Amino acid sequence: MAETVIWHNPRCSKSRETLNLLRDRGVDPRVRLYLEDAPSVAEIGSALAALGRPAGDLVRWKEPAVRDLGLTRFMPEAELIAALAATPALIERPLVLHDGKAALGRPPEAVLSLFQLRGD
Repeated sequence: MAETVIWHNPRCSKSRETLNLLRDRGVDPRVRLYLEDAPSVAEIGSALAALGRPAGDLVRWKEPAVRDLGLTRFMPEAELIAALAATPALIERPLVLHDGKAALGRPPEAVLSLFQLRGD
């Protein structure tokens, strides 16, 4: 059986809702507190490949650190990924990884597409 991992921030309501939604449907993910256990450049690259989305889609663009670091949507992927690895608070949350695929829990029900689960 494939492991399920959630990059989780317990202070985030969407992250808590996503974790509860999974647990309510019988999925018990490994919880990675990504602010304390920051993903590496390679892990972020793998997560983006699983998402099938560019690095810019994983950036929390309204965070003050974006401006402080001079990040833009037009930067090379490698630079954005390096910034996410160096400053994990910039990573959009929650991110759920399962069986080679990934989904952002915005809205929380979006992660159900990774499983044979329904939102009702």
